[in-house]
Amino acid sequence: MTLGLSLGVVVGYLVAALALGLVAYRVSESTAEDYYLANRSIGTLVLLFTTFATLLSAFTFFGGPNLAYAAGPEWLIVMGTLDGVLFAVLWYVIGYKQWLIGARNGYVTLGEMLGDRFGSTGLRALVAGVSLLWLFPYVMLQQMGAGEALVGLTDGAVPYWGGAALITAFMILYVAVAGLRGVAWTDTLQGLFMLSVVWIAAAWLVSALGGVGAATEGMLAARPEFGGFGGGTYTPGFIISTAITIAFGVTMFPQINQRFFVAKSAATLKRSFALWPVLVLLLFLPAFMLGAWAAGTPVTVPENANVLPVVLGEYTPAWFTALVIAGAMAAMMSSSDSMLLSGSSYFTRDLYRPVVNADASERREAWVARVGVAGFAALAFVASLFRPGTLVEVGGTAFSGFALLALPVICALYWDRTTRTGMLAGVAVPQVAYLAVVLSAVVGAVPTLPRTVAGGWDVALGLMALSAVLTVGVSLLTAPTEEEDASRFAVAGD
Repeated sequence: MTLGLSLGVVVGYLVAALALGLVAYRVSESTAEDYYLANRSIGTLVLLFTTFATLLSAFTFFGGPNLAYAAGPEWLIVMGTLDGVLFAVLWYVIGYKQWLIGARNGYVTLGEMLGDRFGSTGLRALVAGVSLLWLFPYVMLQQMGAGEALVGLTDGAVPYWGGAALITAFMILYVAVAGLRGVAWTDTLQGLFMLSVVWIAAAWLVSALGGVGAATEGMLAARPEFGGFGGGTYTPGFIISTAITIAFGVTMFPQINQRFFVAKSAATLKRSFALWPVLVLLLFLPAFMLGAWAAGTPVTVPENANVLPVVLGEYTPAWFTALVIAGAMAAMMSSSDSMLLSGSSYFTRDLYRPVVNADASERREAWVARVGVAGFAALAFVASLFRPGTLVEVGGTAFSGFALLALPVICALYWDRTTRTGMLAGVAVPQVAYLAVVLSAVVGAVPTLPRTVAGGWDVALGLMALSAVLTVGVSLLTAPTEEEDASRFAVAGD
């Protein structure tokens, strides 16, 4: 198979996804609620798969197998089991309440919801600013993954920057025209596609290695430590910290949190989070075991390369490897387009209109959103060229940053005594502290601060506890202002 045909498979997939987005664009209404939330009309299948495809990215499709290849298959316990169940619980605790509140008051963003409840433009802007701050490395992560994927697929004929630039251009074009309806439809296609190809890939590799038993024996012969639970990278601190920060962080991702508003009914929402753990395990089991089984093969994975395309390139035909890369690109695109779409809604509705230009017309706001998307994606592309860490490291940084928002939001949703000052303290102080930790690793002028403490516990876990203590403590010490209105969140579900 030629290089041209391999690239043709990937580009053909991109074009098919774009065509579906254009169809969605033709049936969409020109309102903000339709563009950002598809008029709150999403059913169970599409809601489940658009959340699934949006959440899965280069972090899971490449970073997960890479970690399983290097450190063992316990990553399946962290992401496939602990996170699958924990996120489903949080989807109920946070998502269901948000859906009830959003349906009654017409909110589009998390910042808009909190800003209205506490009568604070500052809190609204703070939540949007924090969200955009941590969205930046996660968009960059997708561009890094795409660049590395095409390098692996083409043996370096397409440079790293070329793959990153391709997905950047596609993201900008797609988000500019499609809106959430197109994103959700494409996500459903991409979710089904990536689920299918990863199972076929696992079956193909296992067959080539002589069956599941032989593949596992080969893995254990090469890496005996993979046969035990824990050890090495997988300390209790790493497993628990990672599972908690990722699950809580996911609920605050703009592209995930906004999906808490889009279900067409309570029954849709409940069916979706009940099915979630099963769907997640169906993808992570073959994807992560592919990485672990690869450790028992004689394949050599070059430095900075992803294990998945390398091992499949050795054991499957080139056309199938290209299909799997297309599936991985689907995972990255389905995350990236949703990130940029949600990011543009946070930028325009929570920053531009309330802070910069309250009288902006709908048309001007739409153009600001598109320019903002292009600028944000372009800056992330430039940053991705410097490769500031591995896919798992960059993704973990973003997850932890978002996780710090979760407990103040839960307080706001369930505790009427929460005050504006309590929310501002609970959000701002831990974010400043965590940002200092992150910057200390990349900026020489900032004194080095530890990312983990006491044998592998993520410092973000302690900052999450601090966010809850500050929100509750400062709320108890301060009185609600006249602008605050707890009744805005007074809803009852069945």
